[in-house]
Amino acid sequence: MSSSCHDGGGTVATPAGLTRVALIGSPNAGKTSVFNQLTGLRARTGNYPGVTVSRSVGTGEYRGPQGPVPFTIEDLPGTYSLQPISPDEQVVADLLDGRLAEIAPPEALAVVVDATVFERSLSLVAQVLALDKPTLLILTMTDELASRGGRLDTGGLAQALGIPVVAVVANRGKGFEPLRALLSAPHEWSRTPLAPPVDDAEFNSWSASILTAAHYRLPEADRRSARIDRVLLHPLWGSLAFLIVMFLFFQVVFTVAAPFQDMITESFDWLGTYVADNVHNSVLSGLIGAGIIGGVGTVLAFIPQIVLMFLLIALLENIGYMSRAAFLVDRLMAATGLEGRAFVAMLSSLACAVPGIMATRTLPSSRDRIATAMAAPLMTCSARLPVFILLIGLLVDSGQRWGPISIQGAAMFGLYLLGGVSAMTAAWLFKATVLGGDMLPFYMEMPPYRFPPVKSVLLTMWDAAKAFLRKAGTIILTTSIVLWFLLNLPPRTAQTAGMSDGSAAAFVVEHSFAAHIGTFIQPVFDPLGFDWRICVGLIGAMAAREVFVATMGQIFAATDPENPTTAVQSAVYTSGPHHGELLFTAPTVVALLVFFVYALQCMSTVATIRRETNSWRWPAVAWAYMFALAWVGAFVARHLTIWLTG
Repeated sequence: MSSSCHDGGGTVATPAGLTRVALIGSPNAGKTSVFNQLTGLRARTGNYPGVTVSRSVGTGEYRGPQGPVPFTIEDLPGTYSLQPISPDEQVVADLLDGRLAEIAPPEALAVVVDATVFERSLSLVAQVLALDKPTLLILTMTDELASRGGRLDTGGLAQALGIPVVAVVANRGKGFEPLRALLSAPHEWSRTPLAPPVDDAEFNSWSASILTAAHYRLPEADRRSARIDRVLLHPLWGSLAFLIVMFLFFQVVFTVAAPFQDMITESFDWLGTYVADNVHNSVLSGLIGAGIIGGVGTVLAFIPQIVLMFLLIALLENIGYMSRAAFLVDRLMAATGLEGRAFVAMLSSLACAVPGIMATRTLPSSRDRIATAMAAPLMTCSARLPVFILLIGLLVDSGQRWGPISIQGAAMFGLYLLGGVSAMTAAWLFKATVLGGDMLPFYMEMPPYRFPPVKSVLLTMWDAAKAFLRKAGTIILTTSIVLWFLLNLPPRTAQTAGMSDGSAAAFVVEHSFAAHIGTFIQPVFDPLGFDWRICVGLIGAMAAREVFVATMGQIFAATDPENPTTAVQSAVYTSGPHHGELLFTAPTVVALLVFFVYALQCMSTVATIRRETNSWRWPAVAWAYMFALAWVGAFVARHLTIWLTG
């Protein structure tokens, strides 16, 4: 019924011969949900401004009496006005005025308006009508308007405006057949006879008559939302509530996901044993068992935590809490020289720094965009999660609790808190010393608390899981295979003759190309307690942080293929002044955790900073300052832990 017009490089093609209708609306109006329903595309939706920051085009169709009629929809970035103050609003204005190179302006416009705040949206409607193009008004949240005692007569509104008006309930798919019928023939839409207002007084008189004709009655104040907001937006209680929500977040991630992680780990262990028992070619058996199953399987064991984390994030977004968090944190962001929209970008970085940095397009100031892009990679992304879970598991036993509180979950919360505080501090330093600039006004609409659509939440969770699986099947798989060859070449058949399988495998790894590379860079990391094996893991993590887990799995599976976890816990230094001592002691593990909090090891993030800043200067600065911060932080953390533990 529908098809995507996205390509892998981010450009968008419009099917030839179809009239292109652009969706225009403010953030939180439900525009992206309308786009999803019309085209079938699974664009990401959220309950806070700034989600849609790039161009998206899709096709849908109306199945009329004469057969299917296709139409093209373009989802524009959210905007409060056609008088732009931010890059995404500038894109909308430039596209509608035909100022974008190689992209023609749309032939027709569809304005998406939240019916519960219809009066506030009339200014945008007036600006769109002034463009004198075929225009359609789409009202969303009409069910919520009615449930709160409000009223809006779509027939009277259409007559007053002189354009088609259709009401939809986007999260339930209601009202879309009449909308599809209209979108299939925009050339038949009625055109407004109203002249655009020339000043505020004329606009007020314009708008008053339209509200009267539409029999518009304001919805009753959402007393429930107001009562909740008195707590959640309070400077003290709201901040405390935010910390409690985040703390419980990680308690749930660790507690609920643990049994599923154990099941996946046991399944891959069984699969690896099966390969070892039934594939008699030693090279092929090692490649499949250790390289592929041991490498990728070790990472996939953490998918329950990742899926659960994205499920909880989707729930908080769709309920309406994230916009409150952005408003609350705006006070803190102001101290750093930034504003609440920067927090929205940083919040996106909890999933991945790449969309977080891309979300800086919503910021009006170029200096704020750079400062946020420099700080966003310090937010703890989902790629760090498998590494943190592995290392916390080495540091804290899963059974350790303080009453009902999991110590592992508390440790994870502390790492996320450290990343967030560090990101805020970095943004403040960049604004205070390098970038400067004045604060710009910040406007954010507080949506009422809504029960999240199950479909929307599940799609968000599935998209996150799918992205992780795709990454595991491409970058992580490729890197794991390359690492397996580096860990097993050159062959040492003569030297390992007569050794047991485990001893022979360990000997090969210790004299492999990977060992030579790790030994070469080990002097840089010796003060942190990292030996050549950890150094190899850090190199692999440059492709994707999760590869560190896969690398540790491959290296220590060679020592004890039956139980690599035990091999990691009992690993010792194989050379140097600490020869024979345990490798993963508390000081070394703490140093590793801190290193992963700060180091910019993701090349995709580096490439995104380059693209968004149009310069190699800023990604170079980001990589250098974060590596220095990671090294110094790990050094301090190691020696502080040594001092505390004696």
